[in-house]
Amino acid sequence: MKKLILFLFLFCSCYIQLSAQELFSYTEPASNMAKGTLGFRLNSTLMKDEDELKNNLHIIPEVMMGFSKKWMLHLDGFLSDRNNTLIAEGGALYLKYRFYSIDEVHSHFRLAAFSRVSINNSDIHQEAIDLNGHNSGYELGFIATKLEHKVALSTSFSLVHGWDNKNKINYRFSNNNRDAINYTFSIGKLFLPKTYKDYNQTNMNGMLEMLCQTNINTGKTYVDAAPVLQFIFLSKMRADISYRFPLSNDLYRSASKGFLLRLEYNVFNAIR
Repeated sequence: MKKLILFLFLFCSCYIQLSAQELFSYTEPASNMAKGTLGFRLNSTLMKDEDELKNNLHIIPEVMMGFSKKWMLHLDGFLSDRNNTLIAEGGALYLKYRFYSIDEVHSHFRLAAFSRVSINNSDIHQEAIDLNGHNSGYELGFIATKLEHKVALSTSFSLVHGWDNKNKINYRFSNNNRDAINYTFSIGKLFLPKTYKDYNQTNMNGMLEMLCQTNINTGKTYVDAAPVLQFIFLSKMRADISYRFPLSNDLYRSASKGFLLRLEYNVFNAIR
Protein backbone atom coordinates (compact mmCIF):
# COMPACT_ATOMS: atom_id res chain seq x y z
CA MET A 1 0.00 0.00 0.00
CA LYS A 2 2.87 2.39 0.76
CA LYS A 3 4.29 1.80 -2.72
CA LEU A 4 0.88 2.57 -4.23
CA ILE A 5 0.59 5.84 -2.29
CA LEU A 6 4.10 6.83 -3.43
CA PHE A 7 3.21 5.97 -7.02
CA LEU A 8 0.04 8.06 -6.83
CA PHE A 9 1.96 11.00 -5.38
CA LEU A 10 4.57 10.87 -8.15
CA PHE A 11 1.87 10.43 -10.79
CA CYS A 12 -0.08 13.46 -9.61
CA SER A 13 3.02 15.62 -9.06
CA CYS A 14 3.42 15.80 -12.85
CA TYR A 15 -0.05 17.34 -13.14
CA ILE A 16 1.04 20.65 -14.68
CA GLN A 17 3.82 19.35 -16.91
CA LEU A 18 1.94 16.52 -18.64
CA SER A 19 -1.39 16.35 -20.40
CA ALA A 20 -4.06 13.79 -21.15
CA GLN A 21 -7.44 13.04 -22.61
CA GLU A 22 -10.51 11.82 -20.79
CA LEU A 23 -10.86 8.55 -22.69
CA PHE A 24 -10.77 6.10 -19.80
CA SER A 25 -10.88 2.31 -20.15
CA TYR A 26 -13.01 1.16 -17.21
CA THR A 27 -15.12 4.26 -16.61
CA GLU A 28 -16.96 6.88 -18.64
CA PRO A 29 -16.21 10.62 -18.26
CA ALA A 30 -18.96 13.22 -17.90
CA SER A 31 -18.20 14.41 -21.44
CA ASN A 32 -19.98 12.82 -24.41
CA MET A 33 -18.78 11.83 -27.85
CA ALA A 34 -19.39 14.41 -30.57
CA LYS A 35 -22.93 14.84 -31.91
CA GLY A 36 -23.64 12.49 -34.80
CA THR A 37 -20.73 10.16 -34.01
CA LEU A 38 -21.09 6.39 -34.26
CA GLY A 39 -18.50 4.35 -32.38
CA PHE A 40 -17.60 0.64 -32.39
CA ARG A 41 -15.68 -1.06 -29.59
CA LEU A 42 -14.39 -4.56 -28.98
CA ASN A 43 -13.54 -5.15 -25.33
CA SER A 44 -11.83 -8.38 -24.31
CA THR A 45 -10.74 -9.37 -20.81
CA LEU A 46 -8.63 -12.34 -19.79
CA MET A 47 -9.22 -12.91 -16.07
CA LYS A 48 -7.67 -15.53 -13.79
CA ASP A 49 -10.41 -17.66 -12.18
CA GLU A 50 -9.25 -18.46 -8.66
CA ASP A 51 -11.87 -21.22 -8.20
CA GLU A 52 -11.38 -23.11 -11.45
CA LEU A 53 -7.63 -22.37 -11.73
CA LYS A 54 -7.92 -21.23 -15.34
CA ASN A 55 -8.18 -18.04 -17.41
CA ASN A 56 -11.63 -16.88 -18.52
CA LEU A 57 -12.15 -14.86 -21.69
CA HIS A 58 -14.95 -12.28 -21.76
CA ILE A 59 -15.69 -10.41 -25.00
CA ILE A 60 -17.95 -7.36 -25.05
CA PRO A 61 -18.76 -5.83 -28.46
CA GLU A 62 -20.15 -2.31 -28.07
CA VAL A 63 -21.91 0.24 -30.27
CA MET A 64 -21.95 3.92 -29.16
CA MET A 65 -24.11 6.74 -30.47
CA GLY A 66 -23.76 10.46 -29.82
CA PHE A 67 -27.20 12.01 -30.33
CA SER A 68 -26.30 15.50 -29.09
CA LYS A 69 -23.74 17.20 -26.88
CA LYS A 70 -25.88 16.15 -23.90
CA TRP A 71 -27.10 12.62 -24.76
CA MET A 72 -25.28 9.44 -25.72
CA LEU A 73 -26.18 5.74 -25.80
CA HIS A 74 -24.18 2.50 -25.59
CA LEU A 75 -25.40 -0.98 -26.58
CA ASP A 76 -23.32 -3.92 -25.28
CA GLY A 77 -23.25 -7.65 -25.89
CA PHE A 78 -21.72 -10.21 -23.49
CA LEU A 79 -19.84 -13.34 -24.55
CA SER A 80 -17.82 -15.64 -22.31
CA ASP A 81 -15.97 -18.97 -22.38
CA ARG A 82 -16.32 -19.51 -18.63
CA ASN A 83 -18.05 -22.85 -19.30
CA ASN A 84 -15.33 -23.85 -21.81
CA THR A 85 -17.26 -22.70 -24.91
CA LEU A 86 -17.58 -19.11 -26.10
CA ILE A 87 -21.30 -18.33 -25.90
CA ALA A 88 -23.52 -15.24 -25.81
CA GLU A 89 -24.75 -14.52 -22.28
CA GLY A 90 -26.69 -11.26 -22.54
CA GLY A 91 -26.42 -7.55 -23.15
CA ALA A 92 -26.78 -4.08 -21.69
CA LEU A 93 -28.01 -0.58 -22.45
CA TYR A 94 -26.13 2.45 -21.08
CA LEU A 95 -27.54 5.99 -21.29
CA LYS A 96 -25.72 9.19 -20.25
CA TYR A 97 -27.01 12.77 -19.93
CA ARG A 98 -24.57 15.67 -19.46
CA PHE A 99 -26.51 18.29 -17.53
CA TYR A 100 -23.84 20.80 -16.46
CA SER A 101 -20.75 22.25 -18.11
CA ILE A 102 -18.33 25.12 -17.56
CA ASP A 103 -16.22 25.44 -20.71
CA GLU A 104 -13.12 27.62 -20.99
CA VAL A 105 -10.30 27.84 -23.54
CA HIS A 106 -8.02 25.20 -21.99
CA SER A 107 -10.25 23.62 -19.39
CA HIS A 108 -13.73 22.45 -18.59
CA PHE A 109 -15.75 20.97 -15.75
CA ARG A 110 -18.71 18.71 -16.48
CA LEU A 111 -21.36 16.74 -14.61
CA ALA A 112 -23.44 13.90 -16.01
CA ALA A 113 -26.04 11.39 -14.87
CA PHE A 114 -26.08 7.85 -16.21
CA SER A 115 -28.08 4.64 -16.05
CA ARG A 116 -27.39 1.06 -17.09
CA VAL A 117 -29.67 -1.95 -17.45
CA SER A 118 -28.11 -5.40 -17.98
CA ILE A 119 -29.61 -8.80 -18.74
CA ASN A 120 -27.45 -11.89 -18.27
CA ASN A 121 -28.14 -15.63 -18.38
CA SER A 122 -24.88 -16.91 -16.89
CA ASP A 123 -24.70 -18.50 -13.45
CA ILE A 124 -24.19 -16.09 -10.55
CA HIS A 125 -20.87 -17.16 -9.12
CA GLN A 126 -19.61 -14.22 -7.08
CA GLU A 127 -20.65 -11.91 -4.27
CA ALA A 128 -19.75 -8.67 -6.06
CA ILE A 129 -22.38 -7.27 -8.43
CA ASP A 130 -20.95 -6.71 -11.92
CA LEU A 131 -23.35 -5.50 -14.62
CA ASN A 132 -20.61 -5.62 -17.23
CA GLY A 133 -20.93 -9.27 -18.15
CA HIS A 134 -21.89 -11.14 -14.95
CA ASN A 135 -25.13 -9.96 -13.35
CA SER A 136 -28.56 -8.81 -14.45
CA GLY A 137 -29.65 -5.57 -12.80
CA TYR A 138 -29.61 -1.80 -13.02
CA GLU A 139 -27.30 1.06 -12.04
CA LEU A 140 -27.95 4.78 -11.49
CA GLY A 141 -25.19 7.30 -10.88
CA PHE A 142 -23.36 10.59 -11.41
CA ILE A 143 -20.00 11.51 -12.95
CA ALA A 144 -17.82 14.60 -12.45
CA THR A 145 -14.92 15.29 -14.83
CA LYS A 146 -12.35 18.08 -14.78
CA LEU A 147 -10.03 18.81 -17.71
CA GLU A 148 -7.26 21.34 -16.99
CA HIS A 149 -4.55 21.95 -19.60
CA LYS A 150 -5.37 18.50 -21.03
CA VAL A 151 -4.97 16.75 -17.68
CA ALA A 152 -8.13 14.76 -16.94
CA LEU A 153 -9.54 13.85 -13.53
CA SER A 154 -12.83 12.00 -13.23
CA THR A 155 -14.86 10.44 -10.44
CA SER A 156 -18.18 8.64 -10.30
CA PHE A 157 -20.68 7.40 -7.70
CA SER A 158 -23.53 5.01 -8.38
CA LEU A 159 -26.06 2.66 -6.81
CA VAL A 160 -26.29 -0.82 -8.31
CA HIS A 161 -28.99 -3.47 -7.82
CA GLY A 162 -28.68 -7.12 -8.86
CA TRP A 163 -31.57 -9.18 -10.22
CA ASP A 164 -31.83 -12.93 -10.65
CA ASN A 165 -30.17 -13.81 -13.93
CA LYS A 166 -32.26 -14.74 -16.95
CA ASN A 167 -31.66 -18.48 -16.59
CA LYS A 168 -33.69 -18.39 -13.33
CA ILE A 169 -30.75 -19.34 -11.14
CA ASN A 170 -31.53 -17.51 -7.90
CA TYR A 171 -29.34 -14.72 -6.59
CA ARG A 172 -26.56 -16.55 -4.79
CA PHE A 173 -25.95 -14.43 -1.71
CA SER A 174 -29.50 -13.78 -0.35
CA ASN A 175 -31.98 -11.02 -1.13
CA ASN A 176 -30.42 -8.70 1.45
CA ASN A 177 -27.16 -8.50 -0.54
CA ARG A 178 -28.56 -7.32 -3.88
CA ASP A 179 -27.59 -3.64 -3.44
CA ALA A 180 -24.15 -2.05 -3.62
CA ILE A 181 -22.36 1.27 -4.12
CA ASN A 182 -19.81 1.73 -6.91
CA TYR A 183 -17.29 4.57 -6.71
CA THR A 184 -14.34 5.32 -8.96
CA PHE A 185 -11.48 7.76 -9.49
CA SER A 186 -9.51 8.10 -12.74
CA ILE A 187 -6.57 10.24 -13.79
CA GLY A 188 -4.98 10.43 -17.24
CA LYS A 189 -2.06 12.22 -18.89
CA LEU A 190 -0.93 12.62 -22.47
CA PHE A 191 2.73 11.63 -22.85
CA LEU A 192 3.11 11.88 -26.64
CA PRO A 193 3.26 13.88 -28.82
CA LYS A 194 5.10 16.58 -26.95
CA THR A 195 3.86 19.19 -29.45
CA TYR A 196 0.73 18.99 -31.57
CA LYS A 197 1.21 19.55 -35.29
CA ASP A 198 -1.92 17.94 -36.73
CA TYR A 199 -4.74 15.51 -35.87
CA ASN A 200 -2.96 12.62 -37.61
CA GLN A 201 -0.30 12.35 -34.90
CA THR A 202 -0.43 9.25 -32.71
CA ASN A 203 -1.27 9.97 -29.07
CA MET A 204 0.07 7.92 -26.19
CA ASN A 205 -1.81 8.31 -22.91
CA GLY A 206 -1.04 6.91 -19.47
CA MET A 207 -3.85 6.45 -16.97
CA LEU A 208 -4.60 5.06 -13.53
CA GLU A 209 -8.10 4.07 -12.50
CA MET A 210 -9.31 3.13 -9.02
CA LEU A 211 -12.45 0.97 -9.04
CA CYS A 212 -14.37 0.21 -5.84
CA GLN A 213 -17.57 -1.45 -4.67
CA THR A 214 -19.17 -1.76 -1.22
CA ASN A 215 -22.12 -4.04 -0.52
CA ILE A 216 -24.72 -1.98 1.36
CA ASN A 217 -25.88 -4.85 3.60
CA THR A 218 -22.62 -6.55 4.50
CA GLY A 219 -20.23 -3.61 4.25
CA LYS A 220 -17.76 -5.81 2.37
CA THR A 221 -15.61 -3.88 -0.11
CA TYR A 222 -13.16 -4.35 -2.93
CA VAL A 223 -10.68 -1.72 -4.15
CA ASP A 224 -8.97 -2.32 -7.49
CA ALA A 225 -6.22 -0.46 -9.34
CA ALA A 226 -5.93 -0.48 -13.14
CA PRO A 227 -2.98 1.20 -14.89
CA VAL A 228 -3.68 1.78 -18.59
CA LEU A 229 -1.56 2.44 -21.67
CA GLN A 230 -3.56 3.92 -24.54
CA PHE A 231 -2.83 4.81 -28.16
CA ILE A 232 -5.02 6.96 -30.43
CA PHE A 233 -4.47 6.86 -34.18
CA LEU A 234 -5.69 9.47 -36.69
CA SER A 235 -7.99 10.90 -33.99
CA LYS A 236 -10.57 8.15 -34.62
CA MET A 237 -8.97 4.78 -33.80
CA ARG A 238 -7.97 3.68 -30.33
CA ALA A 239 -6.21 0.78 -28.59
CA ASP A 240 -6.03 0.32 -24.80
CA ILE A 241 -4.19 -2.28 -22.77
CA SER A 242 -4.56 -2.55 -19.01
CA TYR A 243 -3.96 -4.85 -16.06
CA ARG A 244 -6.52 -4.76 -13.25
CA PHE A 245 -5.67 -6.10 -9.79
CA PRO A 246 -7.12 -5.87 -6.25
CA LEU A 247 -5.64 -3.77 -3.46
CA SER A 248 -8.37 -4.87 -1.04
CA ASN A 249 -10.68 -7.78 -1.77
CA ASP A 250 -13.00 -8.91 1.04
CA LEU A 251 -16.04 -8.73 -1.32
CA TYR A 252 -15.74 -12.13 -2.99
CA ARG A 253 -15.07 -12.37 -6.73
CA SER A 254 -14.05 -15.51 -8.57
CA ALA A 255 -11.76 -13.56 -10.94
CA SER A 256 -10.41 -10.29 -9.57
CA LYS A 257 -7.31 -9.73 -11.70
CA GLY A 258 -6.45 -9.88 -15.36
CA PHE A 259 -5.88 -8.03 -18.62
CA LEU A 260 -8.12 -5.78 -20.70
CA LEU A 261 -7.63 -5.09 -24.40
CA ARG A 262 -9.93 -2.51 -26.04
CA LEU A 263 -10.10 -1.62 -29.73
CA GLU A 264 -12.28 1.27 -30.92
CA TYR A 265 -13.18 2.98 -34.18
CA ASN A 266 -15.31 6.14 -34.51
CA VAL A 267 -17.22 7.43 -37.53
CA PHE A 268 -17.94 11.16 -37.30
CA ASN A 269 -21.13 12.71 -38.71
CA ALA A 270 -22.61 9.23 -39.20
CA ILE A 271 -25.93 10.06 -37.50
CA ARG A 272 -27.98 12.83 -39.10
